[in-house]
Amino acid sequence: MSIMKFETIETYVAENLKIFISMAIVLVVLLGLVAISVFFIFVRGEEQTMVPDVQGQELTHALLELQVKELYPRIQLRYTQSSLDRGLILEQNPPPGTIVRAGRRINLVVSQGVLINTVENFIGRNVDEVRLELQATFSGDGSLQPLFSLREPIMLEFSEEAPGTILQQRPEPGTAISGPTFLELVVSRGSENIMIQIPDLIGYSMEDALEQIGRIGIDFQFSLRPQRDGEEEGSVVAQNPPGGTTHPSTSRVEFTVAVPERSGENYIYGLYSYEMAMNPYPLLVRLESITPAGERHRLLSVQFAGGLLTIPYRQPLGSVLVLTLINREIHRETITAPLEITPVSRF
Repeated sequence: MSIMKFETIETYVAENLKIFISMAIVLVVLLGLVAISVFFIFVRGEEQTMVPDVQGQELTHALLELQVKELYPRIQLRYTQSSLDRGLILEQNPPPGTIVRAGRRINLVVSQGVLINTVENFIGRNVDEVRLELQATFSGDGSLQPLFSLREPIMLEFSEEAPGTILQQRPEPGTAISGPTFLELVVSRGSENIMIQIPDLIGYSMEDALEQIGRIGIDFQFSLRPQRDGEEEGSVVAQNPPGGTTHPSTSRVEFTVAVPERSGENYIYGLYSYEMAMNPYPLLVRLESITPAGERHRLLSVQFAGGLLTIPYRQPLGSVLVLTLINREIHRETITAPLEITPVSRF
């Protein structure tokens, strides 16, 4: 009887020991998992990075570089002695190369440019350049309100100065200001009834003709017609008024270019046409082509007063034509099909 009890107790102890060992193993595994989790959380929270050198960079570029390093800016603005460094990083703290924890705040001192408290002398400068410059000049009260606003419409008068030259301004140069100010300008519209000699461009390739027009600055209009026997493909075959004659500078010269009736496999001929608003004096207009391969080519850069702008081209199918006015894009279109060339009866 006692032997059976002993065997029963021994079996009981053995079974409970197995349970105890199993529970101990499970507990050890759980503690290990918790320890590993805490370890990785701790390591991630203590991740370190090197502070990049952003001094001298534009603010937008500096912010992107800090973002890559998982660092955050604290910005302070400061006036300087030059308007050229507006928006640049002047100082940073911690200095470049410092090892810090990710998420650290980096103090950046950013230039606000020159503190303007008097009116600059704009007389003799081009009004379009001044307009662009004033758009980036803000009042010093922390707002985004421009310091100067041009009063429209701008007054124009005939002058021997180049068209677009500022002749007078109000307030006068040196006038003290304390906040946003309206600027009134008198601008040259060029000489009245100035006469020019019309160049003879017959026989020029259309590329060379456009180069000459951009250099001379005459008003122009192009048309295309099918190429005839003896004519050079893509060349100027007629113009009106004829070359060598004298006419007012505002006269429009019409040119005709001879092109094949069927375009080639790689390039097609066409006529870019765009109706521009009329301006009181010529402004810088540029037409560029972006090929399907991403190459960018200038077709024409010229001072143009406005109206119908027509420019012949020979470009790959799928190219994009981009028109800019004073470096601001105003129109783009894609060459999707060859232009149908029809005879013209003017010449």
